This record gives sequence, C-alpha cells and structure tokens, in this order.
Amino acid sequence: MHGSNDGFFLLKRLTFKLICAALCFGFSGAARGLDSGLIASTVAEQSFINQFNLEAEYLSASQKANRLSNITSMVHIGSLPGAIIAFMCSERIGILWTARQCCLLWILGSVIFITSHNLGQVYAGRFIMGLGIGQFGVVAPLYLGEVAPREIRGMLVGTYGMSEYLGIMIGYFSIWGASIHIPNSSAKQWIIPQSIQIVWAGLLLFSSLFCEESPRFLCRQGRPKAALHALGRLWNLSPLDPGVHLEVANAQMQLDLERQVTPKIRFIGALKELFGTKSHLKRIALVFVLQCLGEWSGPNSVTTYAPELFGLFGIKGQSQKLFTTAIFGAVKFAFALISALFLIDFLGRRKTLYIGLMIQVIALTYDSIFLTIFSSLSGDSQQEPAVRHAGIGAIAMIYLVGVGWALGWNSIQYLIAAESFPLRVRIAGVSLVTLWHYANRIGISKATTVMLLEHDSLTPKGTFWFFTGMSLLGLLVAWRFLPETSGKGLEETNEMYSSGRHAKSPHEAQVDF
Repeated sequence: MHGSNDGFFLLKRLTFKLICAALCFGFSGAARGLDSGLIASTVAEQSFINQFNLEAEYLSASQKANRLSNITSMVHIGSLPGAIIAFMCSERIGILWTARQCCLLWILGSVIFITSHNLGQVYAGRFIMGLGIGQFGVVAPLYLGEVAPREIRGMLVGTYGMSEYLGIMIGYFSIWGASIHIPNSSAKQWIIPQSIQIVWAGLLLFSSLFCEESPRFLCRQGRPKAALHALGRLWNLSPLDPGVHLEVANAQMQLDLERQVTPKIRFIGALKELFGTKSHLKRIALVFVLQCLGEWSGPNSVTTYAPELFGLFGIKGQSQKLFTTAIFGAVKFAFALISALFLIDFLGRRKTLYIGLMIQVIALTYDSIFLTIFSSLSGDSQQEPAVRHAGIGAIAMIYLVGVGWALGWNSIQYLIAAESFPLRVRIAGVSLVTLWHYANRIGISKATTVMLLEHDSLTPKGTFWFFTGMSLLGLLVAWRFLPETSGKGLEETNEMYSSGRHAKSPHEAQVDF
C-alpha cells in the first residue's frame, strides 16, 4: 500500500467522527498556543505595562524580569496540578468528560484574568487557566493516540501540536490588530484579544458533543462491547468488522495480561509500578530526556519572548515588533501543518525530527554568531549596511528556528507520550510525562528572562549558544535512542520504547496494515 494511493487511502480512514475528534482534542492544542501568543505580546503592550506596574521605577532589572516571568509562566505552573487532575478525572469519568471540564476551567480562568484589577488577580486567573489548559496536554494526545487508525495516528496526534501554532498565530495577529486600532491608554487593547480564549473554549466544548469515548477507556472499565461499538462509530465500520475486533481484542488482551500481574491500581500505585519495573523505567528515562532536550533547546522561549528578541536584531517600534512576531506565528503554523499532514506518517517520526533539528541547529548557530560579533557594537556602528544586512539574516534565522521546531519536536514530543506506555499505566504515564513537560516549560520560561540580562548572566549571546548546544545534543540522542513507530499498532509501539528496537518506517520496509 505505497505510492500514489497512500494519500487517498489515508484520507478514507479520516471519518466524520475522527474529524470531530481532531476538532475537539486536536485543536485543544490552540489553548496553549493562544496563551503563549497572547501573553507574549500582552506583556509588551503599554496599556498592560502601565496597569500592572511592570516597569515601575522602584523595581530593579531582575525584579522586573521576575515579575514578567511570573505572569508568563503562571499558566505553566497551573498546568502542573492540571496534569494530575487529568489522570484522576480520566480514570473516573472518562477522557471525553475530562476534556469538557478542561474547557470550563479555561473559561473561568480567562474571565478572572480579563477582569483583573491587580497583579494578584492576574496570577489567580492565569493559574486557573493553567489547570484547564494543562489537562489538554494529557487528554488530547492520549485520546487521539487511542482512537486513531495506525496509518494516520501521527497525523491525528500531530494536529494537537499543529493547532498550538494556529493559536499562537491568532494570538499574535489579534494583539497586533488591537495595538493599531485601540489606544495605549485603554485596557481594551489587551482585554479584547484575550477574550478570544473564551470563544475557542466554547467551540471545543460544542465539538465534544459529537465525539465518542475512547474505546480503550471502555476496555479499562470492563465494557468491551461498548468499546467495539465506539470504535466502529469512530472508524465508520460495523462493530463486527474484523479490523475493529482485532484492535479491541489487542487492547483487551494487553489489559488482561497486565491485570494478571497486579489488580487495578490508583495513581500512587501506578507510579510505583512505573518506577518499580525495569521496562517502564527505560521508557520513563528515555521520554524524560527527550522532553527535557526539546524544551531547553529554546524555540518555546523564542515564541514567548519574540517581540523582545526581534528587538535584539534591530527591529524598532512596538507595532513593527508585533507585526513581525505575528508573521513569525503564521510561519510556524504553516510548517507545523505540513509536518502533521505530510511528514510524520509518510516520512517517519525519526527522519521528520532530524530535518527539524538540523534546521534548528543551523539557525541558532547563525544567531549565536551574530550576537557574539555585533552585540558589543555602539549605536552608530549598528546602523552600518553590513550590520543591518547581518541583522536581517538573524531575523530570518529566528523564523527558521520556528520552522525547525514546528517540523520536529513540536509534534514528535506529543507522539512520544502517546505511544510509549502500555494500556494499563498509559494515563498515569502520560500524566507523569506531561507533568515533567510542564515543569521544564516553567523552568525555561522563568530562566530565559534572567539568562538574557546583560549583566551577571549568560547575556543574549550566551543564551543562544546554550540553545544551540541543547539542540545539537537533542539531535544526537534522538538519532541514537528514538525508535521509529510509524505504521505500528499502539500495543506494539510501547514495547519498542522499552526494548530500544529501531523499527523501520513504512517507506523503509513493508508493513502489513
């Protein structure tokens, strides 16, 4: 099943119910993207700065940086307990109802944030937003990985990472538009764009009405017949179809084998099993290292602080910075879409990640060299043609950093979490990985503002060299340890993460679907 018929065959597997799943769960990634895109530009808006005293004279440079990082990272902080709540809710009420309560928490937090009168209310609103948004990082890859046919699992899970950049793009452009049409003296300049999050959460909530519960969750609940009917509706096949029966039978068989070892477990018991079993420890160690290398390679920090970073490379004026940042978001979205639709399943996980990381390393190296050579120049010297041309190149490389991330780590990191754990401990494993993912996001978000300071820190050039080194290290580790899971069933992929087998992709060897 190769060649020109591949694309047509894969499109046939994309049923109405799976499209609804992509709209509800896949596009929930826009929650984090909207927040990142909106808050990155909101904190640079003069109306927001004045309202919450972000540049008060009584604050030192480090205090200003800490206040800024507290605001931007508060959603990440709320995401940490959110990942644990996602586990508890998914086990008790199901993945579908968990997604619905995520939407309600996101709406509540957004309302509190946009009605803020002081910094404390800003923190509270964004923390509650994080409780909802953080759960999406668990339930979306988990659900999409469990309902997707193996041939399009990469594409469906990839919609989560792709939609993050759709959210970033919408956030950037809405803030830029508001900055043009609404004066700096009005709080509406940041409140109106932030309100988009309430609308988006409402759309996700509505689309969830057309989704099915995960068949594998129904198996965990001892309802195999309901699982057959749910999977049949998802794949638009009869519950008696051999493919539907085989998928549910494989899930039920793995679950039965695991339950023969130990009975049903809660979160603490699941953690004990995850850390007390050699095969699980191998999965956790590999996935934790990959998640860490991805986050600390820098592109998410570039997204969060894009307006300030474009200023480093010569872009002057707030409106021009915001417009350049908006275009940056559009570029990342376009390449994330290309990765999700055309590369992850066709080219394979490993090759797609290699391409993205090589682009990222080249672009970060250029920017590191630029900052090393030109950051010490005086204002007059920075206006010389050679310096300006080099600065334009540095801006282009920032765009390529986004391209590399969108093609590589952006989607692969969520696929890794969805494919690496067996059914019995999958929810606990994905929750744990997501918790670690958010912890790293908090760390890099708070660290970047301090790392970029000119005195007593890494400085901008040192920060970019650090990002370059982490990207290169990520490329080497992925090349050595990341298995190729394209075209494999979900019950097969988790074994590959513990055995270290580097299976070939469907284009490197024949795979029987």
